[in-house]
Amino acid sequence: MSMSPIDRLVAGFKSFRATYYEQRPERFQALVERGQRPETLIIACSDSRADPAILTNSEPGELFVVRNVANLVPPYQPEGRVVGTSSAIEFAVRDLKVRHIVVLGHSNCGGIEALQRIARGEEPEREFLANWVSIACNDPGCAGQGERDADEIGRQAIAVSLSNLKTFPWIAEAVAQKKVDLHGWWFDMLAGVLWRYDEDKRAFEAMT
Repeated sequence: MSMSPIDRLVAGFKSFRATYYEQRPERFQALVERGQRPETLIIACSDSRADPAILTNSEPGELFVVRNVANLVPPYQPEGRVVGTSSAIEFAVRDLKVRHIVVLGHSNCGGIEALQRIARGEEPEREFLANWVSIACNDPGCAGQGERDADEIGRQAIAVSLSNLKTFPWIAEAVAQKKVDLHGWWFDMLAGVLWRYDEDKRAFEAMT
């Protein structure tokens, strides 16, 4: 008899507990007693296939992760009402003092494909999606996005999010002082290749 999804999660937690509380208890003991000190903030997509901790084989406490639809960063708007992603970024930069910020996108992204359809004039039967993914547009009304390849749009969205990060004054200051480095990564799920954004060339290059 196959396990239910919830039973599978509980079994997974038991394995996690055995590893970090029975075999290696010192790891979480240190994290609890000293607090978290991650050096990297990753802004990733909510897609279940692109978990940043799994993709980077990271240990608990190594990454501060923010996940949302299509791994988007809104521009700096302190007066805005919807500030979940921005508040997490602020905490990571101003309180945890992370040294690196990675915007991690991926191929076959449902949020980016929705943006593509919206740019073609198709109205999504959703209440929040269109407003959110419009963050990825770098021109009014997402002109021309509907005719472009979805993965190309997704890579461009990473560049837009990197630009939006620099609109946060305390990030721009930290970057200028070389206290924070910004990175744009794109994961090709089919090929298993990780690409990085070269800001000078305005192009992506394969890393591995």
